[in-house]
Amino acid sequence: MLFTDCISELEDVHFFVVAVPTPINEDKTPNLDLVISATEIVAPYLKRNSVVVYESTVYPGVTEDICLPILKQNSNLNYPNDFSIGYSPERINPGDKLHRLENIVKVVSADNSESLNLVSEIYGEIIEAGIYKATSIKVAEAAKVIENSQRDINIAFVNELAMIFDKLNINTSEVLEAASTKWNFLNFTPGLVGGHCIGVDPYYLTYRANQVGYVSQIITAGRTVNDDMGKYIAQKSIKMMINDKKSLYDSKVAILGFTFKENCADIRNTRVIDIVKELNDFGVNVDIFDPLADADEVATHYGIKVVNNLPFAESISYDVVILAVNHSEYVEMSSEKYGKLLKDDAIVVDVKNVKNELSKSYKYWSL
Repeated sequence: MLFTDCISELEDVHFFVVAVPTPINEDKTPNLDLVISATEIVAPYLKRNSVVVYESTVYPGVTEDICLPILKQNSNLNYPNDFSIGYSPERINPGDKLHRLENIVKVVSADNSESLNLVSEIYGEIIEAGIYKATSIKVAEAAKVIENSQRDINIAFVNELAMIFDKLNINTSEVLEAASTKWNFLNFTPGLVGGHCIGVDPYYLTYRANQVGYVSQIITAGRTVNDDMGKYIAQKSIKMMINDKKSLYDSKVAILGFTFKENCADIRNTRVIDIVKELNDFGVNVDIFDPLADADEVATHYGIKVVNNLPFAESISYDVVILAVNHSEYVEMSSEKYGKLLKDDAIVVDVKNVKNELSKSYKYWSL
């Protein structure tokens, strides 16, 4: 396999796979710039019998209605006689060592049966879990975008439950543990929802729904709940500080974890930034730590400082520690070691409820 940024290497290629990010704009609408740009790069290098397969998450219709016209216009080839297109969504879960490319069923689609068989054969060389042939490109596109939308909605439901149970003074984790004894209960847990998939893909579906005259209710509501969780966690922390008569301006506050999920270095669309911004808006200064995040990348994209190592050597003690991302390093760290970070009367905000034992020694809250 050759990794290159030299476009001329495409001269001898007949099978093209386009797998570029599909983020959203500030107004939550799809940003297809990278897909369009990649398509414009590929088009001039198409030749007879070429196949272009898209893996980027998009709303139903993008491959055929947006990408195909670009390929036709810039390739000087006759479609469908000279080249074909397909769609096979990327389904990797970042940081997941169990569900890897080769053991995840690969959904494939194409614009004709011959190309579908070719796409299946090529992916079948590396996919051990099997190939699923979707009936159309739009079906494959829709299947991908609803996978993450479904998960987003389920997490939004338990996030809302967590806020309700907090007002009722009921432990959410204990409720979920009891409910999960029923065989068909879906065992999701509350928390921040970020990253380049779950926190983004539902907006692609609702955008397309709006285009055809349907205003989403459940999907949009789920996104609203999940997008507000960082602010909710920050405000809960502030209330605890006020109730404990801790100064918002002078207290030392640490946030542990900045990446969008545990044991993953990816900072794209991390919702921890919402906690940081909300605390800053109230005059709270925070120190942010993450063992995996690239400090320079964080500074460039978010304009804040992240430190990789916890400050044990400096003997710094914090009034408040917010465990925002349950990296293994933080989950496995002993209570004694946390004690070196925390003042005796400290507050611990444990977003994912992974260090409940700290509730024995400190004022403690979790979703």
